[in-house]
Amino acid sequence: MLNAKNLGLAGGLLWAFSLLILTVICMFTGYAEGFLGVFEALYPGYNISPVGAIIGLAYGFADAFVGLFLLAWIYNKLGGHAA
Repeated sequence: MLNAKNLGLAGGLLWAFSLLILTVICMFTGYAEGFLGVFEALYPGYNISPVGAIIGLAYGFADAFVGLFLLAWIYNKLGGHAA
């Protein structure tokens, strides 16, 4: 069985800090501006700015936590087995 809470936390932290770091890099270099534009459309209030980086951190954590928590929960309900 997968631990849904731990998978959600690990994935949430990974995605949140990835989005934060990529936003900061983009502010200084313009790298991945097109990619981050997708998240400007998905996450209300997010933009490529210092405040937007913090907003993206929160949205990224919540988004990945919920998604991965549900993935593990469904996997466990369907009788999945961890090796």
